[in-house]
Amino acid sequence: GLISFSDRDSILKGLDEIERRIEAGEFVWRTDREDVHMNIEAALTDLVGEPAKKLHTARSRNDQVLTDFRLWCRDAIDRIISSIRHLQVALVKLALNNEGLIIPGYTHLQRAQPVLLQHLLLAYVEQLDRDAGRLLDCRARLNFCPLGACALAGTGLPIDRFMTSEALGFTAPMRNSIDAVSDRDFVLEFLSANSIIAVHLSRIGEEWVLWASEEFGFITPSDSVSTGSSIMPQKKNPDPMELVRGKSARVIGDLVTLLTLCKGLPLAYNRDLQEDKEPTFDSVKTITGMLEVSAEFAQNITFNDKRIQKALPAGYLDATTLADYLVKKARYFGIPFRTSHDIVGRSVALCVSKNCQLQDLSLEDMRNLSPVFDNDVYEFLGVENAVKKFSSYGSTGFACVADQLYDWAAKLEINKSTCH
Repeated sequence: GLISFSDRDSILKGLDEIERRIEAGEFVWRTDREDVHMNIEAALTDLVGEPAKKLHTARSRNDQVLTDFRLWCRDAIDRIISSIRHLQVALVKLALNNEGLIIPGYTHLQRAQPVLLQHLLLAYVEQLDRDAGRLLDCRARLNFCPLGACALAGTGLPIDRFMTSEALGFTAPMRNSIDAVSDRDFVLEFLSANSIIAVHLSRIGEEWVLWASEEFGFITPSDSVSTGSSIMPQKKNPDPMELVRGKSARVIGDLVTLLTLCKGLPLAYNRDLQEDKEPTFDSVKTITGMLEVSAEFAQNITFNDKRIQKALPAGYLDATTLADYLVKKARYFGIPFRTSHDIVGRSVALCVSKNCQLQDLSLEDMRNLSPVFDNDVYEFLGVENAVKKFSSYGSTGFACVADQLYDWAAKLEINKSTCH
């Protein structure tokens, strides 16, 4: 009852025309009008006259800006999740295209155990899935409507906050008007989720930059995702992933900026809070770019099978599997794992002295270390045999990884026939 039907129609018609002008680039933004809302209200007054002055009834720029900001963040989260899925698809396709390829697995950047390349790529996919989950959680928490909280205390005018909340796709109106105009938890959580994504992408970037080096030589990026040197003609640099690694600092910095901004602010609204937009916009733009570049890089690299296979013998990657062999014999001989660990350590020392691999030791050599060794020990030695022996849920065993890969291909709706 505060606005007549004829005034409502005039206001809506005027707003439609202003929207058209903005989208066409015809709208003139005036700096003498304090912000976006004042520009639109003044332009509406020029268009429809007196009814435009009713536009601001039961509103404040405080609750309007927060409503706008939540809507913007909600859309941005949807875009980022879409980019995450795109990268996941690229990684799963990369895994499908490299079936059976065994690589060294590392701890402390030292060779540890053999793993399937597919298993490692799916580790990235799992990290990204948690990233998407954090964003979905954040989206659910931010999806409450501040509109109608006005400046900070609400209003005595007869408004229906539940109607406007539903019309804008929110779960419900925010329950406390002071909280509605002062809360920035939703954007802090959003930028925190972006920062974790950035860290994950930076770790992928670091790994792939290492793998593209001559020292590793595990991957070769195509010319479309690498650069040369201005002085050294032989160089082929994986610059995109170096930039991804570097941009992570920017996304983390955006979060720190906002955390620092909010520290110590009293309730309710303070003008400091207008500084929340720039780091948020930058975080979204940067993380979206990082995801897109990472996906493009993943689609344009080749794993060097021969170089990887040549590198596999170094480091006695099957040593732990040999210890597992002795533990399995424990049911008959009562050998605890620590004793098995010591026996295998001495086996490796013997290999070092003989300059050979564990699978090259004779059965006599092994029995001199422990009478438990038998002919079946050779079924546990060598990287391929070692990988075959992994069977626990989530392990790098062939069957386990095949199941994981099948699940991810189905979840991401990947047509395997499109992979090559």
